[in-house]
Amino acid sequence: MTRAIRNTWVLTSFTSVTNLSDGIVRVTLPLMATSLTTSPALVSGVLTALTLPWLLVALQVGVLVDRADRRKLLWVANGMRVAAVFGLLAAVSTGALTLPMLYVAAAALGVADVIALTSAAAIVPDAVPPPERDRANAWVTGAETLCNEFAGPFVGGLLITMSASIALGATAGGYLAGMALSALLVGHFKAVRRTDAVPSMRREAAEGLRYLWSQRLLRLFAFAASVLVTCWAAWFALMPLVATREWGLSPTGYSVLVGALGFGGLIGTIAVNALNRRLGRRRVMFSNVFLTCSMVAIPAVTSNVWAVGTGAFLGGMGGTLWVVNTRAISQSLVDGGMMGRYSAASRLFSWGSLPLGAALAGLLAQALGYRAAFAVFALTTMVVVVPFLRTFTPRVQQELAAVGMSSRS
Repeated sequence: MTRAIRNTWVLTSFTSVTNLSDGIVRVTLPLMATSLTTSPALVSGVLTALTLPWLLVALQVGVLVDRADRRKLLWVANGMRVAAVFGLLAAVSTGALTLPMLYVAAAALGVADVIALTSAAAIVPDAVPPPERDRANAWVTGAETLCNEFAGPFVGGLLITMSASIALGATAGGYLAGMALSALLVGHFKAVRRTDAVPSMRREAAEGLRYLWSQRLLRLFAFAASVLVTCWAAWFALMPLVATREWGLSPTGYSVLVGALGFGGLIGTIAVNALNRRLGRRRVMFSNVFLTCSMVAIPAVTSNVWAVGTGAFLGGMGGTLWVVNTRAISQSLVDGGMMGRYSAASRLFSWGSLPLGAALAGLLAQALGYRAAFAVFALTTMVVVVPFLRTFTPRVQQELAAVGMSSRS
């Protein structure tokens, strides 16, 4: 087995088990919150706490990823996840669980997510050579989507109907398995510095921001993702309460609804290379604007669960088409020594919009109702259309092809 194949399988397996746990957490924590409060704003606070670290520590983590061994950082992140989950498990077992405890645990898990996802993104170029990266990205993204958005939420819904303790215990087990799998990676995963001088963390973080700002196409991707991700944040922040309280779905029914996102993502993973060859990356990525719009537009006009599930499926497919292509493009354009800081700067604007979207969705739903909140986010997606078409032109697509990013790759 070649190094590229082995590392692809290890990364895919690692992504599968850790994202399965992430998916269970994504369902379990909000549903635990609904047992403590009926306030949309307070329930959405769980997702806000879980994603706020992207705004607070992403740049610092990016610098750390470019300084330290990235595989060791994966171990640290999963260790933090295990500690946070066991803390929740102890609170549930003793009957002492409160909303503040839930928020603190979510915030700790969020910091661990920043470390894990930034490190994993930076590892891929070192672990897999360029000719194999499209396949590796597709497999890793597919595993992430299938487990985080489909299998994880479905399993989480089943487990929490038994008890929160069982769901949390399974989550910890997945994170422990991830720690073991990451040890199987073959290669060197610490960026090589071109100088012995070590700049300050603030200076290196600023370099990551300047680099992102100087790259027009990558800057567009960060902007577009920041807008579209707020729609995902709104969906995940509002749907636990809407689905269980407004529509009367059981936790298992809600997890199946969330699973529609993952199923769409799985189809997107299978189809992305064929779609890229037939339509080109530009058109495939542009379709995500309308697919994400449908995800939040449908629950704004109907409470039909089948229709809402169809919208979730389309949103999940669009999200995967976008992620696979942006990862492949950025890995071809960004130097390995800058990858951690670039990833952190990019996700500061994209993933950093998650807590803002979740908080805004909760406030809008509290004041105007959930339908109006979903409608606002559906209209917001249209902000992306003009910048995308003006920046990612056919000429830019041809230039990408010249550096090995052909739509037939």
